[in-house]
Amino acid sequence: MSHNSWASDPAIREIASKIAGEIIISDNPGLEMRKWREKFNVTQVELASIMNVSASVISDYESGRRKSPGARFIRKFVKSLIMKDLERGGIVLSGLRRILLGSDLLREAVLDMREFSIPISISRFCEAIDADLIVGQSYAATPLLGYTVVDSIKLVLDVPSYDYVKLYGATTQRAAIFTRVAYGRSPMVAVKSMQAGMGGLRPALVVLHGVKKVDELGLEIAKRENIPLAVTRVDTVENLIEKLRAIK
Repeated sequence: MSHNSWASDPAIREIASKIAGEIIISDNPGLEMRKWREKFNVTQVELASIMNVSASVISDYESGRRKSPGARFIRKFVKSLIMKDLERGGIVLSGLRRILLGSDLLREAVLDMREFSIPISISRFCEAIDADLIVGQSYAATPLLGYTVVDSIKLVLDVPSYDYVKLYGATTQRAAIFTRVAYGRSPMVAVKSMQAGMGGLRPALVVLHGVKKVDELGLEIAKRENIPLAVTRVDTVENLIEKLRAIK
């Protein structure tokens, strides 16, 4: 799709409206702007060039040095992110289309989601998030094209299984990262359910956050289904997402 015709796509218009709405109603609009800019993998300089403003303007809004931007600036901000992504093939939008246009329960369960412009190996990905690969070491060189971070409790208790497919975004060649994990059993059961509903498709890597010792059933599922499994040592979800967003 041409970046000049994106407004004719109802789904993209709805995504744009949802992003703009989140910025406008946020208690910290600047922080929300930064979140979306990083989610689209666009630098301040790139964005400023598209918007025809100085990079310092973007920086000042994101840091709170300037008061909240008006609706016109936010519309231009969101439009510029979308245009940049469409120039790159619409990779981020493909993932957002699934999540933002999915159920409210799914959106609440997904904490972060991103597609990589350049693939990264499982071993490098694990290194970036302080994770140990405990199952599937032979897959260490397998490339990842993105990741999805979910609240495992909300996912298992609230999200209907038919919505699981939307967690994959633009590609199944991604890391599925489960937070608030106690033992690691329920996330692996959820992954097995995803496979059943998707003809055997599975994430390229499963990462557990918050678990000290993985449940034996979780380990057995990973081994039998040939799913690489890692456990991250990062202390908080916030720090984990910060490390994920720092991956270039």
